[in-house]
Amino acid sequence: MNSILKEPLQPAANTTITGHLINGQERLDAARLQDVYNPSTGEVGSQVALASKATVEEAIAAAQAAFPAWRDTPPAKRARIMFKFKQLLEDNAARICELIGREHGKIAHDAAGELQRGIENVEYACAAPELLKGEYTRNVGPGIDSWSEFQPMGVVAGITPFNFPVMVPLWMYPMALVCGNTFVLKPSERDPGPTLFIAQLLHEAGLPPGVLNVVNGDKEAVDALLTDKRVQAVSFVGSTPIAEYIYSTATANGKRCQALGGAKNHAIVMPDADLDNAVSSLLGAAFGSSGERCMALSVAVAVGDEIADALIAKMSQAMQALKVGAFSDANNDFGPLITAQHRDKVVGFVDSAESQGARVVVDGRMPTVPGYEQGFYVGGTLIDGVTADMDSYKQEIFGPVLQVVRVKTMDEAMQLINDHEYGNGTCIYTRDGEAARWFSDHVQVGMVGINVPLPVPVAFHSFGGWKRSLFGDLSAYGPDGVRFYTRRKTITQRWPSAGVREGAVFSMPTMN
Repeated sequence: MNSILKEPLQPAANTTITGHLINGQERLDAARLQDVYNPSTGEVGSQVALASKATVEEAIAAAQAAFPAWRDTPPAKRARIMFKFKQLLEDNAARICELIGREHGKIAHDAAGELQRGIENVEYACAAPELLKGEYTRNVGPGIDSWSEFQPMGVVAGITPFNFPVMVPLWMYPMALVCGNTFVLKPSERDPGPTLFIAQLLHEAGLPPGVLNVVNGDKEAVDALLTDKRVQAVSFVGSTPIAEYIYSTATANGKRCQALGGAKNHAIVMPDADLDNAVSSLLGAAFGSSGERCMALSVAVAVGDEIADALIAKMSQAMQALKVGAFSDANNDFGPLITAQHRDKVVGFVDSAESQGARVVVDGRMPTVPGYEQGFYVGGTLIDGVTADMDSYKQEIFGPVLQVVRVKTMDEAMQLINDHEYGNGTCIYTRDGEAARWFSDHVQVGMVGINVPLPVPVAFHSFGGWKRSLFGDLSAYGPDGVRFYTRRKTITQRWPSAGVREGAVFSMPTMN
């Protein structure tokens, strides 16, 4: 395969351009270019071509042309391509993790975890022959058989975020493809390299041209996907304002849509919690990937001042050992934020919390990383005394910031969570089984952990929040992924016996 970093244009010395993949061929729509930064250094690492509406329409046309033959390809043959794809992902893991690090800033060990989670979704998609078997009932009536089939939608699309340039696309198109659909993917223009490289690996595994197409772009490309009548369904992961726009626009244009939005994930720390375990868990869940996870734990709700004081003391001590730095050093715990603008936004939230009365216990604003002074870094930050009326509490920070809210009772803690507009993920630290069961039964959140800080479902379950964290009726991947990318068709069949002719029946037919 050709490198995704081919150089058909050189607008600046040593600058490479990432283009598109349409009908199995690399394409460059160079009408508009956007810089892609290396967040670790703050330097421009490459550029990405932003697709015009015409380029997106070409990708949709390629997917539409490929659909009839791919729809009629037996599921077992589709699955065999996915088996080969999985092997290629594993064989190229080091290269993929390097691409993630260069364009996103994620440390190698974190990038490897992202890739593994994506591979697990490919493994689940390999079960297509089992997942698509359908249902059959013989003799639902005299001589009448009935069955259900799960048929593909047609051309479907995915719009994916910068924070997981590998895992989130792999939530989408492997399942869509094994279900018989063709796909147009619009990855984040901030880190397009790893996504396009992996799409090339899928073609190396034997995927026919046009079945998967990748177009890089911005709102122009997104709107083209949302309004084109040939696109039957759209899956999205990103912020809530954009998710709401995606959902309303897609459904207004007659499309099935699932749009996963933002989060404000709370961890309740009960007085009986194993505090050492809780602190270790919170360190990784709050600061891993620089907090740029929709499942990051960004709020610790301490039940009682005694546990709050102990939590603050242990957390502030443990955070002294946190290492923030470049992706290339595997000894670092987490890396930079994606852009300078996002770094400034995160720092602004810390500033606002302080100005509104909270106390910054560990201050990670604008750290110095020797040798990488121009990188987009924010260090681990701990804030105490946060209240529900503060801007930093109400909004998603999406950075390495953990806020502590103090409450007196578990009921008060749960009310705090249930009142928030987001309902993506949550967890509770406790030794009390009764409290844990009450929590999991009554908290208004889609994904719940009991002493598990990041309750991200495995590939054979489904991922999705509640409230304004998910627009649509079906969650991502797992069993809901099969349902999202297929239409159920129910067939009822009867072959009359030779020589038997019945008269017209005007009453509603029943099993009687």
